Amino acid sequence: MGELLGDRALLLGGSMAALLTARVLADHYKEVVLVDRDELTGVAEPRRSVPQGRHAHGLLGKGQQIFERQFPGLQAEMRTAGVTPGDVNADIRWYFNGRRLKPGRSGLVSIPATRPVLEYHLRGRVQAIDAVRLRDRTDIIGLTSTADGTRITGARVRARDSDTEEVIEADLVVDATGRGSRTPAWLHELGYDRPEEDRVKIGLAYTTRHYRLNSDPLGSDIAIIPVATPAMPRGAFFYRLPGDGNRIELSLTGILGDHPPTDPDGFLEFVKSLPVRTVYEAIRDAEPIDDPVTHQFPASMRRRYDKLPRFPENYLVIGDAVCSFNPVYGQGMTAAALESLTLQRHLANGAVPAAADYFRDIARDIAAPWDVSAASDLGYAGVEGRRTPRIRLVNAYLGRLQRAAVHDAALTNAFLRTAALVDPPQRLFRPNTMFKVLRRLPARPPAGVSAPLAAQPGR
Repeated sequence: MGELLGDRALLLGGSMAALLTARVLADHYKEVVLVDRDELTGVAEPRRSVPQGRHAHGLLGKGQQIFERQFPGLQAEMRTAGVTPGDVNADIRWYFNGRRLKPGRSGLVSIPATRPVLEYHLRGRVQAIDAVRLRDRTDIIGLTSTADGTRITGARVRARDSDTEEVIEADLVVDATGRGSRTPAWLHELGYDRPEEDRVKIGLAYTTRHYRLNSDPLGSDIAIIPVATPAMPRGAFFYRLPGDGNRIELSLTGILGDHPPTDPDGFLEFVKSLPVRTVYEAIRDAEPIDDPVTHQFPASMRRRYDKLPRFPENYLVIGDAVCSFNPVYGQGMTAAALESLTLQRHLANGAVPAAADYFRDIARDIAAPWDVSAASDLGYAGVEGRRTPRIRLVNAYLGRLQRAAVHDAALTNAFLRTAALVDPPQRLFRPNTMFKVLRRLPARPPAGVSAPLAAQPGR
């Protein structure tokens, strides 16, 4: 740890992005205060303000690497708690258009933990840092600033059991409140422009139910994932829960208004319509543990803070508050982890980063996963957006690659490493990879068959 940059940094929100950011800020500030409206301490259940926490989540390979780097031993700790990691290819059955990609060892770790469990372990690590203090059950009312609005000085908050507002002063304030961030409105109140927003309307919904199985279709595997594609747009994430070996979580996904029902009979019929019958056979006679619950996600959204001409000093934004991805691609937590490393590099220079420099650099962290998910979503005919010749070409090629990967484990690994944000998308277009793809398939792919580049669950 070098010379401290200030007495206090204030984190708005208790998100995964906030926890990763707290770890970074603790090396540079005497105190890091994290404020969130939910109860946080000791909570290992879904939180009210994180409705997506009730549904399938997955930490991509790159994210897992960053989490382990920032919190050494986290994977071993979770294993001790009953979460058994596996290989992202060898231990997960990936299906595209009803056909399983050929398995093989990828070398990438998959941690089959629910979002609340992963958050619980990460929060425990953050709370163990001496500099960090959690203020849960506290509403964030607004920002405080200098009279001219050029510098943020803290935030106004109110504890849930109090009628009195208080001001938490800080040398740096970071908004990690997620997709519902009020920063655009707060900027407007201070006389700044709101950021432009890029949106891709997908009309997605998750519906999730938990079961106790009578038989075990997974064996030594940790998940069965029939991936939604333009040709077969209904998808599912079926995986074993930590602890008791016969409890599973089943999250169904539907796009463009074709949403999985919440009534038990409708839920079962949706499962029956999946292109992989194993899932239906496993749950049709299983014991339901709860009723189906649903969560809708209307659009992916990217706020272009990197394009603003002015921004107040000592204030930054991170995670879903900047970019909220289609959750089926599992990019959100990993993008936040990459952004936290960018912030760490800036702080290592010995000063609070200039907003323009910070937002420019995290825009680079966001660009690749955003381009991948946006292009993949545009593979669905009903999704609105401009389909450039490049997007059409890439989607057609990836559809071929996935069909070729049914017969070639090396192609499966290449695809999954790119989906996990470990390798850049350009790796899939290397001459030897393209040769494998094109030699195996007919020149004209089956009508309507294309598929997203990434397909792990979660945000």
